[in-house]
Amino acid sequence: MRFRHPDGSTVHLAYCTNVHPAETLDGVLAQLRDHCEPVRRRLGRDRLGIGLWLARDAAHALVTDPSALRGLRTELEHRGLEVVTLNGFPYEGFGAEEVKYRVYQPDWADPERLAHTTDLARVLAQLLPDDVTEGSISTLPLAWRTAYDQERATAAHTALTTLAERLDALHELTGRSLRIGLEPEPGCTVETTRDALVPLTAIGHDRIGICVDTCHLATSFEDPHTALDALAQARVPIVKSQLSAALHAEHPHLPEVRAALAAFDEPRFLHQTRTLTAAGLRGTDDLGEALAGDALPDASPWRAHFHVPLHAAPAAPLTSTLPVLRAALARLVGGPHPLTHHLEVETYTWQALPPELRPRARAQLVDGIAAELTLARDLLTDLGLKELP
Repeated sequence: MRFRHPDGSTVHLAYCTNVHPAETLDGVLAQLRDHCEPVRRRLGRDRLGIGLWLARDAAHALVTDPSALRGLRTELEHRGLEVVTLNGFPYEGFGAEEVKYRVYQPDWADPERLAHTTDLARVLAQLLPDDVTEGSISTLPLAWRTAYDQERATAAHTALTTLAERLDALHELTGRSLRIGLEPEPGCTVETTRDALVPLTAIGHDRIGICVDTCHLATSFEDPHTALDALAQARVPIVKSQLSAALHAEHPHLPEVRAALAAFDEPRFLHQTRTLTAAGLRGTDDLGEALAGDALPDASPWRAHFHVPLHAAPAAPLTSTLPVLRAALARLVGGPHPLTHHLEVETYTWQALPPELRPRARAQLVDGIAAELTLARDLLTDLGLKELP
């Protein structure tokens, strides 16, 4: 979906296909047929943006077989889909029964991460629509915080610098300008936008910036305006923003609230949980850990890294951090010039919701994703952007 900003520039809105995880190219093609095109039709649009997630094997197949890459582009066009952004965070196995800490491997100190992201960049340069010259790829924020010493930090920074040089060369070769956004996430070396300032300014290359995920921003209790103003002041490019909402519990000390939270404690994904105390931010690596005894102070609200559907906040006594998303979006694209031109709805947890909230059929998932995109579209038009055909 494309929107015209009042300054005349185009803002792209997509939804991320990591909600339909597939490890192979055949699986990706099935996603387009079974999910992405039906969402487009459900919205009544001739064109829909998708943020592709390409696992290692799928990306490698595309970069080593030009005919396969041409075939994917043809299939996208045939189904009325376009790609300006990729989700390069998960490497493989995102659809496994248990993902948890595995999603942070390999990290930026490992050569595999540089090789995979280079593959993604080469693929994206060929998938961009003919009238689009700028693409974006989000990636993990360096590494999970444990076992990340100075030696691994140096290796990660070297890899990102090498990637920036490769992106420069790709621009010269193809005319396509691609940028990478580190995506701050609770528990990682770069947990907040503030944490991103030092490594990104040290790298000092405009092809390496930040991806602002509004669920992560909210989980860490960051104020959107303060965070985004700091990035602007430091001249850190906001490569893209993922529009997502976290799980919010206003009164976590109450038994009924803990019972409601427990329904979201599921085995597949990590749900880092945070609370803001007088002494600062406190947290646990997972929701179950927070619910066990007194692992986390409960005198103040809790927020958990659980991407809840944008249009359907959990039932009381829980809610979502949609107000944080609204505030962030107003700062991102509501001013005289957009701080980013790539927006991506990223709710990948539909099948991890409590059983009674999960889609029971493919059509229900299509309806849910379409409803999220409709909400995002309405937020953008309320900010003065004009939806384009």
